[in-house]
Amino acid sequence: MTFSRFILSAAMISAIASCAGPYASNSGSSGGSVTPDPIPAAAPGDEAGLQRFVQSFRSRALSSGISAGTYDRAMQFARYNPDVIRLDRKQAEFSRPVWLYLDSAVSDSRISTGQQKRNQLSRTLNAIESRYGVPGEIVLAVWGMESNFGANRGKMQIIPSLTTLAYDGRRGEMFQNQLIAALKILQAGDIDPAHMLGSWAGAMGHTQFMPTSYLEYAVDFTGDGRRDIWSEDPTDALASTAAYLARNGWQRGQPWGAEVQLPSGFNYSQIGKGTRKSTGTWASQGVRRMGGGGLPSGNGSIIMPAGANGPAFLILDNFRSILRYNNSDNYALGVAFLGERIAGRAGIQGSWPRNDRTLSSSEREEIQRRLRAKGFYDGEIDGLFGSGTMESVAAFQRSIGVTPDGYPTSIVLDQLRR
Repeated sequence: MTFSRFILSAAMISAIASCAGPYASNSGSSGGSVTPDPIPAAAPGDEAGLQRFVQSFRSRALSSGISAGTYDRAMQFARYNPDVIRLDRKQAEFSRPVWLYLDSAVSDSRISTGQQKRNQLSRTLNAIESRYGVPGEIVLAVWGMESNFGANRGKMQIIPSLTTLAYDGRRGEMFQNQLIAALKILQAGDIDPAHMLGSWAGAMGHTQFMPTSYLEYAVDFTGDGRRDIWSEDPTDALASTAAYLARNGWQRGQPWGAEVQLPSGFNYSQIGKGTRKSTGTWASQGVRRMGGGGLPSGNGSIIMPAGANGPAFLILDNFRSILRYNNSDNYALGVAFLGERIAGRAGIQGSWPRNDRTLSSSEREEIQRRLRAKGFYDGEIDGLFGSGTMESVAAFQRSIGVTPDGYPTSIVLDQLRR
């Protein structure tokens, strides 16, 4: 999803890898053609502090089942990476609205690439669907969303990144657990530390598995004895993604949901993932599938990520399975509709309120603070609009007699300020 005022040269990487013990032999077939990003120099105090952390963390690693040899060999790569800390603490001033997010996620070029990959990997995707029940277009969509079909797998070495975050990050305990998991992966021999590459936050491979998720869900679909999500061959990564979704509630043969049209006079208090009804009940209320046809069977919720002036979606259990991969409605919609387009089906047909003004991070936090002051919100003031914030906005809207669509806008902010 590399560290120090120190740069690992290719020669040094090779030298360290050559003494990598039980996992040294795996380096040739797992991303060996990828050159890791260099690690920028760190302040002397930061590097010294990290090395002290490495020494003190050793006992915890060993008590978690990591051998002394695995730990010591892996920690030869541990360096303080200031770039990782900068990225961890970076906060965007403006958050992209859902329509711009989906414009990028479901772009023409991404659809075209996904369709090409579908043709190239049809036998593999069919075998994966046969075993796990997840359609090939959904697996491809996750791949496209996570790494642009393998083009952006990340080139940071995982051990220095996780060590830096475990030592100096905002979520030290979480990343210490990820570091332990990464060491277990190395100890199992699936990869070596020189070629264990990914994002600054530790997400790895074609579909960006965090180490703990890798340990729980990664599979060896090729049968070569390793769960290889890093190499040019995406087979294990795609199968691991399907295994993840299947074990998190994916229902074989059921779609993720559908775009729907709501009747005039619809009761917007029913909007949101907290309200689940049978699709027959929704149909009896006048909810219709966009473009015609019946609603898919099952129990589902209706979401409207841009409020009453934007598209509406009926989401079933498989949408919630995608949310287990990344708990963002925007992300899950991106996977759903990228999959639809890869399969040759229609994209989103409703119109987005593209003229709405984008709220700044300070305005988003102000909405949460004012909701809290009025007794509608008890969550964190972070400017992130998840289901809790949207449900609070809807409750506030009901209290003032306006359409309770839960969509936080500049109009809602003005209403809260009164």
